[in-house]
Amino acid sequence: MFFGLVPWFSGNVIFLAGCFALVVVTTILARVAGLVLFLFLLGVFSQTGYLFIVSLFFGGNTETIIPLLVLTLKVATVSLASITVFSGLDPDKLSNGLMWFGCPERLSFSISYAYRMLPMLMEEFQNVLLSYRLRGKAPEANGIVGKIKYLIYQIKIIIHSFYPLMLNTAKRSRTTVEALEMRGYRYAATNKDVKKMKLSSLKITYDDLLFLAVSFLWMAIIAVVIVYV
Repeated sequence: MFFGLVPWFSGNVIFLAGCFALVVVTTILARVAGLVLFLFLLGVFSQTGYLFIVSLFFGGNTETIIPLLVLTLKVATVSLASITVFSGLDPDKLSNGLMWFGCPERLSFSISYAYRMLPMLMEEFQNVLLSYRLRGKAPEANGIVGKIKYLIYQIKIIIHSFYPLMLNTAKRSRTTVEALEMRGYRYAATNKDVKKMKLSSLKITYDDLLFLAVSFLWMAIIAVVIVYV
């Protein structure tokens, strides 16, 4: 929460650079997927990087680097902090955490269920897409005209895949809901003893204390540097 909120209220380059350096380390330790990092870099450039290029074309100079650097560090720090948290967050842990903070049980379960449904949704989409490709014949991708026809063919397949994808996902969702009802989901959601057992897995461990200590020490060092610089 600190690295997701505090950087927005600071304009000090040293402070923002220190926060960014720490979240970079946490992102490396979290072993975030390369595709996610690529999308992160693309998103940061699309939000702030292009502003510097545009400013140069409209009479800007190197003085615009510092304000844009501040904005870039803010966006990058908050984004990497979010990536670090959610890359290693289990849906059940997220649901239990929201429930512990007092969120309605149905809201926390809906978020957890959405996390579980995303991989199933991608898998189902891949299966439907492959079935359409097996039953159809793709045009030859020779030449510019052939490549355009092949691109149009792929777009048509993707569009045609959406209806069976939604239908199959709805069937799976209904099966999941029926299974939850049979296991007494609604009773468990309102029973205090069951909720206490469910939240018993939330504990402060040695790693949590170590992270807090390292973060506090690092921010203290940054504060000292800011004072003397």
